[in-house]
Amino acid sequence: MADRGCPLQPVPLPAEVRESLAELELELSEGDITQKGYEKKRAKLLARYIPLIQGVDPSLQVESRTPGPSQTTAAAPKQQKPRPTNSRDERFRSDVHTEAVQAALAKYKERKVPLPSKRRSVLVHSSVETCTPPDTSSASEDEGSLRRPGRLTSTPLQSHSSVEPWLDRVIQGSSTSSSASSTSSHPGGRPAAALAGPTAHTLIGVPVNSRVSSKIQQLLNTLKRPKRPPLKEFFVDDVEELLEVQQPDPNQPKPEGSQMVVLKGEPLAVGTPLPPSLLAALQRWGTMQPKAPCLTALDTTGKAIYTLTYGKLWSRSLKLAYTLLNKLTSKNEPLLKPGDRVALVFPNSDPVMFMVAFYGCLLAELVPVPIEVPLTRKDAGSQQIGFLLGSCGVALALTTDACQKGLPKAQTGEVATFKGWPPLTWLVIDGKHLTKPPKDWHPLAQDEGAGTAYIEYKTSKEGSTVGITVSHSSLLAQCRALTQACGYLEAETLTNVLDFKRDAGLWHGVLTSVMNKMHVISIPYALMKVNPLSWIQKVCLYKAQTALVKSRDMHWSLLAQRGQRDVSLSSLRMLIVADGANPWSISSCDAFLNVFQSRGLRPEVICPCACSSEALTVAIRRPPDLGGPPPRKAVLSMNGLSYGVIRVDTEEKLSVLTVQDVGQVMPGANVCVVKVDGAPYLCKTDEVGEICVDSSATGTAYYGLLGITKNVFETIPVTAGGTPVSNRPFTRTGLLGFIGPDNLVFVVGKLDGLMVVGVRRHNADDIVATALAVEPMKFVYRGR
Repeated sequence: MADRGCPLQPVPLPAEVRESLAELELELSEGDITQKGYEKKRAKLLARYIPLIQGVDPSLQVESRTPGPSQTTAAAPKQQKPRPTNSRDERFRSDVHTEAVQAALAKYKERKVPLPSKRRSVLVHSSVETCTPPDTSSASEDEGSLRRPGRLTSTPLQSHSSVEPWLDRVIQGSSTSSSASSTSSHPGGRPAAALAGPTAHTLIGVPVNSRVSSKIQQLLNTLKRPKRPPLKEFFVDDVEELLEVQQPDPNQPKPEGSQMVVLKGEPLAVGTPLPPSLLAALQRWGTMQPKAPCLTALDTTGKAIYTLTYGKLWSRSLKLAYTLLNKLTSKNEPLLKPGDRVALVFPNSDPVMFMVAFYGCLLAELVPVPIEVPLTRKDAGSQQIGFLLGSCGVALALTTDACQKGLPKAQTGEVATFKGWPPLTWLVIDGKHLTKPPKDWHPLAQDEGAGTAYIEYKTSKEGSTVGITVSHSSLLAQCRALTQACGYLEAETLTNVLDFKRDAGLWHGVLTSVMNKMHVISIPYALMKVNPLSWIQKVCLYKAQTALVKSRDMHWSLLAQRGQRDVSLSSLRMLIVADGANPWSISSCDAFLNVFQSRGLRPEVICPCACSSEALTVAIRRPPDLGGPPPRKAVLSMNGLSYGVIRVDTEEKLSVLTVQDVGQVMPGANVCVVKVDGAPYLCKTDEVGEICVDSSATGTAYYGLLGITKNVFETIPVTAGGTPVSNRPFTRTGLLGFIGPDNLVFVVGKLDGLMVVGVRRHNADDIVATALAVEPMKFVYRGR
């Protein structure tokens, strides 16, 4: 455009020339062309119109205020101001571009759709709902100044109908858009257009044809990219897109049997000559037959180092109870009161002092909490035990002088405070540290009812440790049920290889044995490492009627039995396999029988059992003389088991799992199998589920954990129609299995070892069983 002072009449330019001028204006404003290049190209475009154009239409230089997006008001022309030295020449400002912007704003405001764009200026804001605001720290001062409140310009579009075709043509043919303030990026320039009003938060660019260098385009893309992803993207789950959703196999096996019914065990015998309670039994045997052997401890060489009689057990436990109640004070007040929890810290090589401590707590109406001996101050396992002790409110720990000397010490010489443990007072219970009670002192312990007898710890697969409370009534019912199921008699001898502080080792070797005045030969684990045949030798030496082992002990003895010709197991009437529920235990049982059957071991003697920390003893196989059915094996399809379905297969295949029964349910117990997932609906007869037990001989709760206690100890199984099967709650055992022929219980895995892949279920026990079937000696036992 020529000098503005010329009085000649303006000549309208063709639409294509206006379009080229607008594009040229945009290139100059965004730095894609120099001022000299701009002038050269502009002069070339206007060459043919120079004789005609000596001025411009005054209506194109109108400046007005825009009070809102719906109003466009024209203002009177203003006097031309001197042009600043650093501003763009007014001659190069495109009024065509200004009115094009206004047309775009009006049109797209009505459509309310984003402009077609592949490139936008960093000044163009997206909607707050769809994009995080770009970081403005890297924006230039000129760009930042455009965000400040200012005057907004608008040009009436009604008098310029020729702009509409140009705008439509540009929009259709353009693949890029510029900033709405493209002509305002230089000081002194006026903003081309802006969307004003109370609801206007977005600056919209105008689409024009433009050519932008790749470097500038890359810079713009970098500046407008948000540093953080939009908020909505944090809630978009891409896993469904990445992983193929597995569809159910139409040929997968499905349970076809009828709905199972609750299996009832034999009634618990009443009126037997057993003592009325456990402490009553201790007092009876301790006073009436004080010289009867109760427990024999062995050293690491297999030599008997001490035999605890029932008289000594009674007197020492009484002395400990008196000391705990009368000789321990804190600030002139008794340190303990009935119902308080006390930690028992004894090594696996000292069953005698553990037994004294356990019964001493029961006589003092305290709750023993047996734990493992901490080895280091920062042992990870002891940290979980510390959490258990803290939640139980334990303030006192009982131990022996030898064990205390081996514990880590602080600089003061006292036992160090272990990481995660509460502050504890340590009491050594060797004889010289205890006080003999007066002759007229008698404990007032009541070992019956719902009060807590002891707390047994359990470590879950996540590594957390919980305490399972066992009431006095459950303890007594467990002792009576085991006595009836195993046919225990007075003065029988039991060889125990298990940990006497928990599980079956505690139930048989410390509790039920005292109820029946049995003699227990305790085999320390350190001795088994040195001489795996030691438990068999002690069975022969003491003519033991019962042995309590795990399948690992049977396997180790097989490796060490060569050359042992004078071994006889003819005295055994029950060989209780405590982990008989594990699928791999059957191989150890069969191999052990093949070797030792010629040495007096009868096939019916092997008695696998199923145990659970929550439900105590779930089932145990009984010998025929106790009314048990003949043992059974089940050869099951691994494919069917992966779908939770029982399908009998042939033993010749490699894709099968052979399991043995774990006997009948315990006397006085009711058992059912419920679905693993969802509500506890009864399973079908050919379906694998979690075994649940209703019995008075189970644990009662997770100490201090009401939420998971209700889910595990207060389960109400229901039929397919939703009807409860009983008005009494059941306890979940954590064992996966089914009820087979002759009402025998079969266990195929544990809930803690369950692995779900897609729609199929696998178990950690299956992996071990498979490895054993391939090469048991080389891969599992030697390199475990």
